[in-house]
Amino acid sequence: MKKLATTKFQIVPVFILFLFLVGCNTSTKTNDKELALNNEKEVKSSVTELPKKPLSNEFKEYWYAGNAEITSYELEQARYGQIRTGKSVLIYVTEPFLPEKQVKADRSNPGNVQVLKLNATKKYLTGIYPYSIMSSTFYPVYDNQHAIKTSLSVQEWCGHVYSQINNRDKFEFTSHSYFESEADENLSIDKSVLENEIWNKIRIAPDDLPIGDFKMVPSLEYLRLRHKEFGAYDATASLNSRGNNRVYTISYPELERTLSITFSSAFPYSVESWSEEFKSGYGPNAKTLQTKATRLKSLKTPYWGQNGNDDLVLRDSLGL
Repeated sequence: MKKLATTKFQIVPVFILFLFLVGCNTSTKTNDKELALNNEKEVKSSVTELPKKPLSNEFKEYWYAGNAEITSYELEQARYGQIRTGKSVLIYVTEPFLPEKQVKADRSNPGNVQVLKLNATKKYLTGIYPYSIMSSTFYPVYDNQHAIKTSLSVQEWCGHVYSQINNRDKFEFTSHSYFESEADENLSIDKSVLENEIWNKIRIAPDDLPIGDFKMVPSLEYLRLRHKEFGAYDATASLNSRGNNRVYTISYPELERTLSITFSSAFPYSVESWSEEFKSGYGPNAKTLQTKATRLKSLKTPYWGQNGNDDLVLRDSLGL
């Protein structure tokens, strides 16, 4: 980003105030469709990229209409050896992304990369105290490289943790935790498929999902909640049809864990449900349980501007 000339120094406070007022929607200077059309060139970096896959008119009309897609799910979450009830929400939206800084771009720039972002949230109770989980994954719409960044935050009354993967020469992993054995971690690993990016890839190019035996980095949520070492594990994946839907299944033999994601066969390949089977609890009393999420309602809307008290009624539209 170019530095402001010294003759323009006096406008900086006004610009900062403007960013504060518009909240998380900082793309007010142009809409997402205009940004997508203007950002066809990407800056050169050490990240390996395949040729860009063309975007269909169907994709552009759906994802560049200036709205996010918000879908709510009824959640049955395995935690501490028991099933907890709660809600999950998946928020998909396209936005311009700065590949070097690895943050959302505030304005149109030739170096921006168009990404499909997924913010995935979970809220449930474990006895007296609540859990709040959110992950964010930024995946190029051209389906030509790994997710540029993915992050996770978990909050509960014992404390909170934060993890992040940045896609640079390698996958750079950073984590902060209140557990002594985890504390602050910084390390890098060779690149392989990320489980977090699968949820974005399903919405873009499900026919190109990885199939067979390969190495995969499990979701940051699973690694943190189960206190597993960050890295790529042996995985086996399959893609099958089931009525009007398709089911993508990932199995990790070493982790004794299986994840199945059910999505519609037709565009826009909406996520209908998912299930995750793994050992819950610790020690000899740990038992295999299944987390489930089933779709409730969906809404396409520019939620970033709907932050007034009058907008609370929109939560009813999502069953929240």
